[in-house]
Amino acid sequence: MPGQVRANGFGSFELLKKEYAFVMSDKPNLKHNYGTINKEYGIDLATRAPENDGPIYMVNLMKYHEVAQYQSDDGMDKSISGREADDRYNPSSVLSKIGADIVFVADVNKNHVGSEDWDRIAIVRYATRKSFIEMQSRKDFSEKHKHKAAGMQRTIIVCCRPEDIALDKAGRANAGNSRTVLMVVRQTDNRNSAFSKIESATNFAAEGTIIGDGRMWDTVQFKAFDSQQQADENAAALKDCLPGSSFVMTLDASMDAITTR
Repeated sequence: MPGQVRANGFGSFELLKKEYAFVMSDKPNLKHNYGTINKEYGIDLATRAPENDGPIYMVNLMKYHEVAQYQSDDGMDKSISGREADDRYNPSSVLSKIGADIVFVADVNKNHVGSEDWDRIAIVRYATRKSFIEMQSRKDFSEKHKHKAAGMQRTIIVCCRPEDIALDKAGRANAGNSRTVLMVVRQTDNRNSAFSKIESATNFAAEGTIIGDGRMWDTVQFKAFDSQQQADENAAALKDCLPGSSFVMTLDASMDAITTR
């Protein structure tokens, strides 16, 4: 059950708190101001039994500071943009060490629905839920994280499973070939109905939202198009997507291992 701490196998509750401070502490070791951690769901990720664990897709919606907000003790004295700081953060080397893959990266061309003007989208596939939590305590990750903390104004990370589980076996994304993609994030009590709104989309069911603004999200969808105009037209046709309960964006994907066209 999400939120139920299973200390058996980890020792005392205090040891569990120390081991998973990222989700259990009011003062996490990785300092940031870009979102609120969902502690209940985070504890579920951290303590998931191996037989109930497996691949999880972390869908990152990102908005950058215009100028990176480094702390005085970060040793960074050059003013750079938030996007540039996030490029410095790039955790691909750490992800590779723990068996995780970046399967999608895109810049947002247009925010159609939702007042939030997102800048970039990225999806990381982790081999297990637990590995995502354990990564937070790695020294090589924490050394990089200061750049994310400086560059990110706000972020939402939706943790998902794909409708088509064959996606778990898909290879890594190749960079370089640009692709126009429609992305839709919804709150809904009928996932099947939401999925049916976009024909032949790559559909994800959200399991939880680990970082965000307090809202929980239910579905995430992606569909590639041959042109920006086609994507924009399909975005405009989604009349049931409303601000506050949906995000609709058209993207320019530079890495894409999840959609077909």
